[in-house]
Amino acid sequence: MKITKYILPTAFMFFLATPTLAVTLFDPLGGASIPELIGRVIKAALGLSGSVALLMFIYGGFRWLTSGGNSKSIDAGKQTITWAILGLIIIFASYLIVDLIIRAITSGTTT
Repeated sequence: MKITKYILPTAFMFFLATPTLAVTLFDPLGGASIPELIGRVIKAALGLSGSVALLMFIYGGFRWLTSGGNSKSIDAGKQTITWAILGLIIIFASYLIVDLIIRAITSGTTT
């Protein structure tokens, strides 16, 4: 009886002291602050919108090449490419504006 009285608490303390039971939590942000996180989200959104613009270029070119001389299909392909170019211009302008605002907020200057 005395053996279990001393062995059980000792074994329990040894079990608690093992470093393999330490719980480590994964940081999904990678130690980033809130402004860095917002910057990552904006970069991801702009990258995704740039990919969509590339797909629209491909789609417009495909419509143009497979038109078979039909003027309506050629015009539709040209319009798709034109709107994709306009979309890229808007994407680049929004990136410049957002970058300017983020730099102004974080550093206090616009240059």
